[in-house]
Amino acid sequence: MSLKGFYVITDEKLTPYENNQILKKVEEALKGGTKIVQLRDKTHSNNFLIPYAKKLKNLCQKYGALFIIDDRIELVLEVNADGVHLGKDDFPPEEARKILKNKIIGVSCYGDLERAKFMESLSVNYVTFGSFYSSPTKPEAKVISKDILVQAKRILKIPICAIGGINLERAKELVSLGADMIAVVSDIWQAKDIKKRAEEYSKLFL
Repeated sequence: MSLKGFYVITDEKLTPYENNQILKKVEEALKGGTKIVQLRDKTHSNNFLIPYAKKLKNLCQKYGALFIIDDRIELVLEVNADGVHLGKDDFPPEEARKILKNKIIGVSCYGDLERAKFMESLSVNYVTFGSFYSSPTKPEAKVISKDILVQAKRILKIPICAIGGINLERAKELVSLGADMIAVVSDIWQAKDIKKRAEEYSKLFL
């Protein structure tokens, strides 16, 4: 499966665990053509997350999508997820590669092209840049210039993901500038019709 297309990231408030809302919402996004799902949770224990992660992995398999887990290497191994996403304060990517072997490793590069080049040299599979707009889920994130996508496409061989405050109109521009993936949190989970919104994002990659 290629690292391209619409990428959704779960959120403890917007995809709550009560009544399995996280599973219902993610399945709607998958029905709409989502290609990558990331489980991101900064508060619960691995033990709490294991049953949800296993079900999310099964849903992703059912719809032919990739399942990535934010930060938690042990959880990736426990549920045999497709890969991990690492931020600057998370596990070192070169150590993650030794443990995860040929699984996918994605790394946040914020607005830092040099970091992205270095990460590519460490054999990570994709990098993310952002925030391109002010983000409701990460209000402290620094907004960066969209020109970084153009520069990154010129110097990187690995796929590039754009993230941060993205809606459908903004996504169109970011894809036109070279983003291989668009990662969204608020705009997908707050949509009245998640499946339809996912379809609209997915069409940008056809």
